[in-house]
Amino acid sequence: MLLASIIIYLLLTILIGFWASRRVKTSGDYMLAGRSLPLMLSSAAMFATWFGSETVFGASSQFLEEGLYGVIEDPFGAALCLLLFGAFFARKLYNMNLLTLGDFFKIRFGKSTELTASLFLALPYIGYIAAQLVAMGLILNVVTGIEQWQCVLISAFVVTLYTYIGGMWAISITDFVQSILIILGLFVLAYIMSQKAGGVDVVMSKIPREDLRFLPSFNLQEILMYIAAWSVLGLGSIPSQDVFQRAMSSGSAKTAVRSCYFAAGLYLTIAMLPIFISVCTNQLYGDQIAGDKQLALPNMVLLHTTLPIQILFFGSLLSAIMSTASAAILAPASIFSENLVKPLLKHRLDDQHFLFLTRFSVLLFAAVATIMACIRSNIYELVGESSILSLVSLFIPLVLGLYWKRSSRTGAMVAMVGGMITWIIFEVLETAWPSLIPATLVSLVGMIVGSIGWPQNENEYDKSRVESIE
Repeated sequence: MLLASIIIYLLLTILIGFWASRRVKTSGDYMLAGRSLPLMLSSAAMFATWFGSETVFGASSQFLEEGLYGVIEDPFGAALCLLLFGAFFARKLYNMNLLTLGDFFKIRFGKSTELTASLFLALPYIGYIAAQLVAMGLILNVVTGIEQWQCVLISAFVVTLYTYIGGMWAISITDFVQSILIILGLFVLAYIMSQKAGGVDVVMSKIPREDLRFLPSFNLQEILMYIAAWSVLGLGSIPSQDVFQRAMSSGSAKTAVRSCYFAAGLYLTIAMLPIFISVCTNQLYGDQIAGDKQLALPNMVLLHTTLPIQILFFGSLLSAIMSTASAAILAPASIFSENLVKPLLKHRLDDQHFLFLTRFSVLLFAAVATIMACIRSNIYELVGESSILSLVSLFIPLVLGLYWKRSSRTGAMVAMVGGMITWIIFEVLETAWPSLIPATLVSLVGMIVGSIGWPQNENEYDKSRVESIE
């Protein structure tokens, strides 16, 4: 019965994709839902950006191993990203009327910068998509017993199909439905598990005091690690196409800003539920938890709850992961088609051919990510790595490009390349210090020195559209 319910749910999701595809007439409809989403749909889409495998599986297992201090990166850093994006980026970027974040780098710094930035924007998504597919594969593996890699293939097929068909319209509508199911399912399960464990007060009183530590000790290395944990998603995911794409799909700049704030509050609240549920599970059935802690929560639900609760729980899990995975597939596909392939074509594409190119790109990125998902299985690491790449290469050029008039093409190029090379060097050296901190500092220095030393000429960018952000 549980398996049948999951199959029905997956089929319904695909049908929603087909229904939403009727609204897709242009590439703008496909990538940004025609920039027409109301606040409710826009907020649900922004919330669903983050509420995926890393929250349900990664953060809950991370808490069991390292306590609250181990989940600073997510959910706290992720919520910080949405707050900062709403406060400092959403309105300015919305007013520029961009199709992708790569377009910002083209307009602000020129075409050569667009190419480099788009590569750094698109490639990290492969690991992020893979993380979501791994999580869906874990769920299907627990329920069906089918080999993990086969479950990953099934997951990839479902998510890719409705994303390919309906684009951002399908993503936004399914996000709204899935968000309701996520919240309902997790609240019900949290209540049931807490009652089994003796109530919320009893559960909280049994958590070791050291597991609730939130601030670092007065030690330089630990403070830097703490800052790095906040920065991975808090800053690293600001220059990301999926956050940008969902915000830019809003019906107005005001809606884009407000949806970021609503989503941040909702995310931080709901993201506590999987952590709380995992604590209850550990207290009730700790002796039965062995092996991969990412599987602890679904295994215990399957063994110790009734069928209706199982259906609700696994339905909410699938909802969380699919909502994140679909946008993660569309994001790099949009950049690849708009900023990497389209500029290289000698003849100009009409909108229908460009729409076909974007859909083909969806298939391409989904296929590559599926291969990675079959090879690697640590969800938290896959997500963290993808965000770090964006932080060390793109965060500084985006921020200073928006808020410093003297930012130049040379400065942006030095910042992107210098930050990435520095991060690679420190990763190879395997120092005790977080590699993203020196890499981000190098990116900042490179941006300032390159911009002052080699100022940008007006003919290197679209002056009229740059003025719209000032």
